[in-house]
Amino acid sequence: MPEWTKPSPTTTRIAVLLFDQFSNLCLANCIEPLRAANTLGGGMLFDWTLLTTTGDAVTSSSEMQILPHAALNSLGSCDYLFVLASYAHDGHDTTQNRRALRQAAAKADVVVGMDAAPWLLASAGLLNGRRATVHWDLLDRFTERFLEIEAERSRVVRDDRFMTCAGAMSALDLTLGLIADHGGLAVRLDVEALFMQGDPPVNAPQERGAVTDPLVRRGLALMRENLEKPLGLKELSQRLSCQPRTLDRRFRSRLGAPPGTVYRHLRLSAARKLLEGSTLSVAEVAVRSGYESPAALARAMRGHYGASPSALRG
Repeated sequence: MPEWTKPSPTTTRIAVLLFDQFSNLCLANCIEPLRAANTLGGGMLFDWTLLTTTGDAVTSSSEMQILPHAALNSLGSCDYLFVLASYAHDGHDTTQNRRALRQAAAKADVVVGMDAAPWLLASAGLLNGRRATVHWDLLDRFTERFLEIEAERSRVVRDDRFMTCAGAMSALDLTLGLIADHGGLAVRLDVEALFMQGDPPVNAPQERGAVTDPLVRRGLALMRENLEKPLGLKELSQRLSCQPRTLDRRFRSRLGAPPGTVYRHLRLSAARKLLEGSTLSVAEVAVRSGYESPAALARAMRGHYGASPSALRG
């Protein structure tokens, strides 16, 4: 059963190891959703540290220089070790780096290889006997080079404590899955709405927490289109051409919450964005999010976020 919310989640510690010529888009597709999850989830769901092998600055493929927080040898225990290498990955495949990756991997609960980094993990012997993917431009070479690994043309692959993803957009898939795992589906939906607009791709990714049920997706879209004048369960069902009990069952099984709970969350999430990002009055925000009065909105926000509209506006 999926979890709509996570009661009192602890902070998930992530170390991100960067190699020269890394993809800045890949890094952003990890860090920005995590930052948004912290903001929208109302707490420190994730904490991350940027590392390089020496502690010196690295330069992305787009010539953006990043100064890390520390060198890799300072790494303590962590929940996730993200390894990011992209262009010129062959130059990083050295005896010294292979040894460093093995030592660092032993300190992480889960090791994640992104873009071309699965090549480095494989060369270090960390993926032997496992399923994995890599940037698809490298997949044929990867398959020929690492015969002991079951290479897949997939966006994200998890095998026990190792995860691999194929590139920048796959990194977003992976990160949204982690947000669902550690923050719940409500936070994931908020982050997804912040970064992704329009209809989902025809071949939607099947990563953890992704909403792939067509009925639930249409239901979410209909809810978002009708925030100011919320629809009842009966009318929602009629517009979706299904029975109310069918809609309720599908929402509970796919999202871990009934339609009313999800609808209320979407309305309050929209109200919070308006409070934080506009100068609209609380009364106007209440109207736009489907509440009959500022007092009704305030009661709902205190119950949902534990704070008044004025406090959230900050």
